[in-house]
Amino acid sequence: MKKIIAGLTALCLVLGGNSLPIYAENAGFEVSAAAAVLINAETGTIVYEKNAHEHRAMASTTKIMTALLTAEAGELDKKFTADSFAINVEGTSMGLEEGDIVTRRALLYGMLLPSGNDAANAAAVNISGSMAEFAKLMNKKAEELGLKDTHFVNPSGLDADGHFTTAYDLAQLTRYALENPVFAEICRCADAQVEFGNPPYMRRLANSNKMLWQYEGCIGVKTGFTDNARRCLVSAAERDGVRLICVTLNAPDDWEDHRKMLDYGFTQVKATEIVLPKPVTIPVIGGSEASVNLELSESVRLPLSENESRTVTVEAFAPQFLYAGFSAGETVGKAKIYLNGNFVREVGLVTAGEVTVTEQNVSFYDKLIMFFRRFFRI
Repeated sequence: MKKIIAGLTALCLVLGGNSLPIYAENAGFEVSAAAAVLINAETGTIVYEKNAHEHRAMASTTKIMTALLTAEAGELDKKFTADSFAINVEGTSMGLEEGDIVTRRALLYGMLLPSGNDAANAAAVNISGSMAEFAKLMNKKAEELGLKDTHFVNPSGLDADGHFTTAYDLAQLTRYALENPVFAEICRCADAQVEFGNPPYMRRLANSNKMLWQYEGCIGVKTGFTDNARRCLVSAAERDGVRLICVTLNAPDDWEDHRKMLDYGFTQVKATEIVLPKPVTIPVIGGSEASVNLELSESVRLPLSENESRTVTVEAFAPQFLYAGFSAGETVGKAKIYLNGNFVREVGLVTAGEVTVTEQNVSFYDKLIMFFRRFFRI
């Protein structure tokens, strides 16, 4: 690919307004959850919400953060002996016993499928030395991700003073976690064969999240229950290029809540093609054509609601001019796509056609530049 030596000038092309509304008011249904939210995973925008910013206990949906940090810690297949104190914990379990040899990968399956508290604790101790130190790591990550209404006390999600989140924060955490390929792969498994024990041997772990086989397009994520938090659920689903994330906290009928919310979301959010609202035309020096149009280097489709699509802005950075001698499809600039002023994606700007060199009426200086450009392929 040839580089075109030229200054850059910015051209701002606005497709819509500046407001970014919430769509919960006229959804036409109710949910049993005390707190709930549905977000567009691509943009993070709320599609539906009910008490989305209310502090609540989160039960084993805590393990989304625990699993994310475990996946990010690396060394997933290195074997070690699970800490005997860490695995001596109440509640759901992957079946670890004293002296068992495990890997972090096995623990990821153990905490995300059967929601093993033993798996979460064992991973925490192996990574940070203690569950208390791991909780500090969890809170540090929450701060980095901008989760202002979340605080962790333990890696498992058992009820504890000061252990809380909001439906909105949990959705945003999940949005980030699903970008981790290890997390995304494991949380969508209905079941898995996992090796651990002393000596290690294969056994089957089943996922407690029945949305995986009851809702079309479901790709995870995590169930939860404690006496204080009650039923908690985080799910994610994909259809026709749209990914939605749904969260309910304290929801007596969580499966039905999620079906309603996701069904609603897929009627509101559609994959929308992003285009330049008007041509970007650049003058050409010394060519068979006096100018060339630029276009996006690839087709860009974003999952957007009708209201979101009105807030899209495309900012194109294009050369002030080009020297002739280029083919169609050469990258000569870039376009930045914004939603309500927030950066979403960058794509290249490419030449829409070929312009060959015709050196008539070209100055000596321009001829010299064109010579060096062709000679050095710049």
